[in-house]
Amino acid sequence: MPESLTVAVIGAGSWGTALAALIARHGARAVLWGRDAQAIEAIASRHENARYLPGIALPDSLEATTDLAACVSQADLVLVVVPSHAFGETLQAVAPHRRPDAGVAWATKGFEPGSGRFLHEVAEEILGSDVPLAVVTGPSFAKEVAVGLPTALTVHSDRDEFAQAVADVLHGPAFRAYTGNDMLGAELGGAMKNVLAVATGVADGMQLGLNARAGLITRGLNEMLRLNQAIGGKAETLMGLAGLGDLVLTCTGDLSRNRRLGLALGRGQSIQDAVREIGQVVESVQTADEVMRQAQRHGIELPISSGVQRVLHGEITPTDALRQLLAREQKPEYPQGLFGN
Repeated sequence: MPESLTVAVIGAGSWGTALAALIARHGARAVLWGRDAQAIEAIASRHENARYLPGIALPDSLEATTDLAACVSQADLVLVVVPSHAFGETLQAVAPHRRPDAGVAWATKGFEPGSGRFLHEVAEEILGSDVPLAVVTGPSFAKEVAVGLPTALTVHSDRDEFAQAVADVLHGPAFRAYTGNDMLGAELGGAMKNVLAVATGVADGMQLGLNARAGLITRGLNEMLRLNQAIGGKAETLMGLAGLGDLVLTCTGDLSRNRRLGLALGRGQSIQDAVREIGQVVESVQTADEVMRQAQRHGIELPISSGVQRVLHGEITPTDALRQLLAREQKPEYPQGLFGN
């Protein structure tokens, strides 16, 4: 990777900061943009993101700025790392400053709130069909990436050469970046696993045991596969890092905000108190609605995801949701093959 390559990382939360630090350590020029002037000044001068990654030293070569125009206009690659509810607004702000030859990738997971559109659809509408686009996804906690622990993820694009270019920027001694060409499946996996992580968190918060957790993960993967088939994604995408890998990590790792939300609900906390304690955006609260919107559009039954949605909206308690799952009729595990209900 040439050292002259400049990557603009848009979003200075935990994941954006971790990816910017990774890119800088791999030899490219990384410029991190954020809104909070005080936080950005601390990253630039003290090489620490005290709010999101306290105590973790960032590379001296990592640059940080609040000047979006300057950050984007000099970039060979723009990597957007913001919550899904801010994705469209952020791309609208980026678009006027993007160089014509600069592709855009994102490490955002979720759907466009309200419409349920996939993020690559939002990006294409805003940027145009000629701009190379890619999604970066997979099992990756920001803190572990920031301190250099081994990680593997995947980059999907409908342009193979652009997926490879983004992967090359990320790939390094302790970070494996794979490639694929199924943006639809990759985005579904990255979004839907957050909903299922709430379910396993609730079960663990209720102390239902490891058997219950394993059952929820496995049947949750089945829900992902069936919806993925209905929308036209590839099964192998969800059997890889973008699906199974991310699902296992988020359902079992306590660094997951969505799992922690489920744990709190399972212990009897209100959703408002749980989100307040977590202190960061919890994507599953909005994503559950969009997953069920997709399911209803395609006539797919998703009992676990539906239960999570109803719990998050306060329509039923976690105990009610569990009772309803256990009351479902007994049947073959795969009555219609891998994708049967």
